[in-house]
Amino acid sequence: MALPYYIGTSGWHYDHWRSRFYPEKLAKPKWLEFYAGNFTTVELNNSFYRLPSETAFTTWRDSSPAHFTFAVKVSRFITHIKRLRATEEAVDKFINRAQILGDKLGPLLYQLPPNMHRDDDRLESFLSILPQGMKHVFEFRHQSWLEEPVFNILHKYNIGLCVFDMPSLSCPLVATADFAYIRFHGSTGLYWSCYSDEELADWAKRLADLAVNLKAVYIYFNNDAEAFAVRNAMTLRDYL
Repeated sequence: MALPYYIGTSGWHYDHWRSRFYPEKLAKPKWLEFYAGNFTTVELNNSFYRLPSETAFTTWRDSSPAHFTFAVKVSRFITHIKRLRATEEAVDKFINRAQILGDKLGPLLYQLPPNMHRDDDRLESFLSILPQGMKHVFEFRHQSWLEEPVFNILHKYNIGLCVFDMPSLSCPLVATADFAYIRFHGSTGLYWSCYSDEELADWAKRLADLAVNLKAVYIYFNNDAEAFAVRNAMTLRDYL
């Protein structure tokens, strides 16, 4: 059985994708359905800024095909304001809302702020409250976290490390869980640069090597400018 690669983009609701990806006259409520005709997964980003309503999650679930997968970016209230402290109630509320997606709920992404330095005790305390049986992923934006002892903590709880590609910070290509999670933010310009076919071919080889002992690999392109994310996701999918 082939390893499932889930390849898509970070978000799908971009006005500048009209005519570049979405047909010119396609109504916005139909965009997700069109998107899901081209990709098997999407990363929900607006959930980082505010908790989507039950109606929103229900609509996304019902307007996407069977076996479609939503990765969900966890609220910045948990990661940036509370900074992983005293978050039990907020985590419960967020996860309960996200679970409206049912079988279509994929990984939950926790992106830490760039000014949050490594704190192993705080991280492990937070990991201990997360419900088991779900896929949790951490994206660290400060270099101090990207060390072996932190990866060992994640591995202990089967928590994924979000491997990212971006100009200002480098992240090792490692898996700390039985799945991997990759975000492409742009190799030369954050959120706007387009990956070359040569870059993506190289990434495909490295990701295939990483995936050997994994159950799944989730890959999202966040370089939405000019709909580069769409083009790059399709290219990498062809390579893999």
